[in-house]
Amino acid sequence: MIARLRGRLLEKAPEQIVVDAGGVGYRMFVSLNAFYRLPNVGAEVDVHVHTHVREDALQLYGFLDASERALFLLLLQVATIGPKAALAVLSGMDTPDLESALAAGDVRRLVAVPGIGKKKADLMVLQLREKVKLLQQRRAEASGAPAARVGSDAAEAVSALVNLGYKQQEAERAVAGAEESGACTLADRIREALRRLAT
Repeated sequence: MIARLRGRLLEKAPEQIVVDAGGVGYRMFVSLNAFYRLPNVGAEVDVHVHTHVREDALQLYGFLDASERALFLLLLQVATIGPKAALAVLSGMDTPDLESALAAGDVRRLVAVPGIGKKKADLMVLQLREKVKLLQQRRAEASGAPAARVGSDAAEAVSALVNLGYKQQEAERAVAGAEESGACTLADRIREALRRLAT
């Protein structure tokens, strides 16, 4: 099972790349967001990989960071989403925004992704909301950053700040600080978090 490849980028095209690792060219499917972040052909790349085994094929899916791969694996847990559909979702929204939308249950933002209708967006939220919150919390703990508690008010406050243009980690730290200060209601948390972000 291939989990990670480091090598020279031989080819790149929207949705797929070829990486030379140890003299072997590995073809991988990638999201459009990953494609736009790739270096020029000939440069070295370090790619996180998911190996998908089917009866008739072995397919590799490549990701430039572990968080995108983790979200891809979560999307595969949704009943109606296969690898190609999961990659299409990741192509339609970058990883932090998609995590934020799922954690906040923001169906309106999810249906803006091509191929995601209201029914599928509802299913994604139902099946992944708590798992994404747990993923965010674990990542924050691993990085030593304070994580917003997984309560819905905290997630909604973080989502509101991300919608205003703040980065996910900045928003989580500000909301965590607002909660520690004693802000109880959603509006109070957002106000206090904005005050902290402004200082």
